[in-house]
Amino acid sequence: MEIEKAISKAKENDQKAFNFLLHTYWDDVYGFQLKRIGNENDAEDITIQTFSKAFDKIDTYNDDYVFKTWLIAISKNLHIDLLRKEKSSISRQITNEDENTINQVLDETPSAEDKIITDQNLAKLLRDIKKLKPHYQEVINLRYFQELTYKEISNELKEPINNVKVKLLRAKKLLAEIIQNA
Repeated sequence: MEIEKAISKAKENDQKAFNFLLHTYWDDVYGFQLKRIGNENDAEDITIQTFSKAFDKIDTYNDDYVFKTWLIAISKNLHIDLLRKEKSSISRQITNEDENTINQVLDETPSAEDKIITDQNLAKLLRDIKKLKPHYQEVINLRYFQELTYKEISNELKEPINNVKVKLLRAKKLLAEIIQNA
């Protein structure tokens, strides 16, 4: 499948086209982030986010530009956003800490009320998960309830790891939308 054809099919929500583009450009985006960050896990996370955002916004892609360049630009912007969040978080922690304060150690054991609230929240979360399509339910279940690694999920579903990562990211986005709209 040629790139232009894959992009046009992806704009029509063709899953095979998404997979083709993912496999074609994964190494380019991942390699770019790995050089920038130097940390494999963070590079992988940003690469997954890059493809998720690109696939969500594929309709906005302008074919006057090279697709790989567009992906790299998205990836670069996601990394910059991450750095800004980290910087903001670090500066807030530093300004909020007062060296003269004595911290009291609290008993953080959940009370009976906390347990009931947690159980109710879990029941609501499970109801929300059931609103997802079955393949998204399955990937959420395998990752968060059975605590399988991406590789184990890949073997279980007989799908490439990259597909599993993108599917999980989409499932989390859809679940977040369901929870927000509830």
